Amino acid sequence: MIPFVTVEGVAAPLLRENIDTDQITPGHTGMKVQKSGFAAGLFFNWRYLADGSANPSFVLNQAAYRGACFLIAGANFGCGSSREFAVWALRDFGIRAVLAPSFGAIFTANCYTNGLLPVTLPELDIAAIAAAITPENPHLSVSLQDSVVALPDARVYPFKVPALQRERLLEGLDPIDHTRKRESLIAAFQEKDAALHPWVYWH
Repeated sequence: MIPFVTVEGVAAPLLRENIDTDQITPGHTGMKVQKSGFAAGLFFNWRYLADGSANPSFVLNQAAYRGACFLIAGANFGCGSSREFAVWALRDFGIRAVLAPSFGAIFTANCYTNGLLPVTLPELDIAAIAAAITPENPHLSVSLQDSVVALPDARVYPFKVPALQRERLLEGLDPIDHTRKRESLIAAFQEKDAALHPWVYWH
């Protein structure tokens, strides 16, 4: 995974509540055997018209917000099914963080596993950030190192991320790589434990 320390870039406002994983990635867009290449399916029913052309009214198709690396969303973002490819699609599109008042629980776990930062902020803060984002100046900065969202006018909004997940995101480690970092500690524990409970280790 790509480490998330401080990221600056374009933020796209998508202030709808209860955007579920089927809206993020309809089921037919997940018919793949690999874990990449899902960007085209992101918000499929909103991004495209019936003839397959881009929907000009959808925010990610508008010139000011193309290449967005942040989404500013409404409450309960990522609710619904547990499909992990909803996160993969956001990641493959280039979204590094989603800012919202709340998230679906399973979606949140999938974000941390796949290097996407879910930033939970009070509704008033989300509204203030969204109001500051304009087509003329759609940029902001998200620092996981400092745990703040910063606007160009120097306003900052602190947020919290659990320590374990923060460490993994800062270092770009998935759960397996994060565990392997502790191989020496695991080996030392097993050596000590084997002396106390040798029958556990009999083959």
